[in-house]
Amino acid sequence: MSDQQWTYLTDMDGVLVHEEHLVPGADEFLAELRANEAKFLVLTNNSIYTPRDLRARLLRTGLEVPEEAIWTSALATARFLHSQRPNGSAFVIGEAGLTTALHEVGYVLTDTDPDYVVLGETRTYSFTSITRAIRLIEGGARFIATNPDPTGPSREGVLPATGSIAALIERATGRSPYYVGKPNPLMMRSALRALGAHSEHTLMIGDRMDTDVHSGIEAGLSTILVLSGISTRESAERYPFRPTLVIDSIADLLGRVKDPFAAA
Repeated sequence: MSDQQWTYLTDMDGVLVHEEHLVPGADEFLAELRANEAKFLVLTNNSIYTPRDLRARLLRTGLEVPEEAIWTSALATARFLHSQRPNGSAFVIGEAGLTTALHEVGYVLTDTDPDYVVLGETRTYSFTSITRAIRLIEGGARFIATNPDPTGPSREGVLPATGSIAALIERATGRSPYYVGKPNPLMMRSALRALGAHSEHTLMIGDRMDTDVHSGIEAGLSTILVLSGISTRESAERYPFRPTLVIDSIADLLGRVKDPFAAA
């Protein structure tokens, strides 16, 4: 590569942390990024938490990540809606991460004739709220979902997530949502704009082929798949696209921040 500085986009769960535990080497990797003054964002499809919440969660695992270096599907959704219909209105099913992001771009949250129904992640999906969303969409509201993930993890096992509830609403209304989060490359492009970076010299690190690598490739980024989360070498081979590099974990990039493909 040229002497151009690399910009890093990295997924959070499965790459830097695993549930509430630090992935070995993640703290040293972030320290190297800061030491080399490399621009970076930590990305997550989870729309429940605000960047402040996520910063506190990461601190508990031993990772120092400033709020401004965290990019969520909720932030990407709010940025997208602001670009489409500034100062609009929305009926929201979601948590503080999503409602705060929408408020910050000037959106009014209402259940009366909103411009959009916006579906995000929550641990308390309400039948009443889902029914209201269905009726509003039937009445003309546009249907947006933060991300298509059908399930999420918990200590007891998988939980239904945004994609599953979106499928329920889609079945009831006949209207498909527009998904903003990964694998939509829109999330990558909004992250690039937030950093003032160019795709040619930006690297996406993730643990999922279907979201992280997929969206990275579609946004024109180099991609690295880590095997510390969801994907295995065998499962990665089933996809018709390939990451630029496959490594065991983020620790394999230590000492290679300036040129991550030097030893590849």
